[in-house]
Amino acid sequence: MDLKANFVRNMFAQIARRYELMNKLMTIGQDRRWQRWVVHLAQLGREAHLLDIGAGTGGIGRMALTQHGNLTVTAGDFTPEMMQMGRSYSYGSQILWCGADALNLPFCNNAFDAVTSGYLMRNVSDPLCAFIEQRRVLKPGGRVVCLDTSPPPRNILYPLITLHLKFGIPLMGRLIARNSSAYQYLPQSTQSFMTPDKLADVMRLAGFGNVSYRRFMFGTIAVHVGIRPDK
Repeated sequence: MDLKANFVRNMFAQIARRYELMNKLMTIGQDRRWQRWVVHLAQLGREAHLLDIGAGTGGIGRMALTQHGNLTVTAGDFTPEMMQMGRSYSYGSQILWCGADALNLPFCNNAFDAVTSGYLMRNVSDPLCAFIEQRRVLKPGGRVVCLDTSPPPRNILYPLITLHLKFGIPLMGRLIARNSSAYQYLPQSTQSFMTPDKLADVMRLAGFGNVSYRRFMFGTIAVHVGIRPDK
């Protein structure tokens, strides 16, 4: 495991208990709306098998089960503490939890009808490798959907958004999650992450077609979707 992966795993282990609460507060309750959009874009059919990788506490997988009760959902993550919290939530017991490295997925080729991720790509050392692995385990014609943060656009709101990222979120992390360092890293990783256009290019390079995205939250959140070609 590389240094970044080890750091990220230890960080999420420390904030697992307050992770979903902090997400709700940081996004003003919009995180569930974005998860619904991810599930919608995945276009899951009856008895589909969904992989949510970098699943954390399983928010996307649990959202999928609320909308499609006949799914098989596998949630892969490399932080046991996050998955343990996810098991305790509603629908958590219906998910197949699996320890998994996003750069070396422990699944067969063509195993899933859709692959989703939430806030994964900015935390891996090689996003292209992660997308190639997702393409490998995805059935031909299946969809990959990626929810992640993106650098704030340089517009009139940029100074206010930057202040919130640099000072507001770390303050919330210190007061609520009792971990200011983790919530300093998360905004920093947002500001240093690739733009949505660049991430779309990486998806195309990994072999996905029909790549598109939609931005939310004043441009600081993007949801990308791509399709594995039939051939």
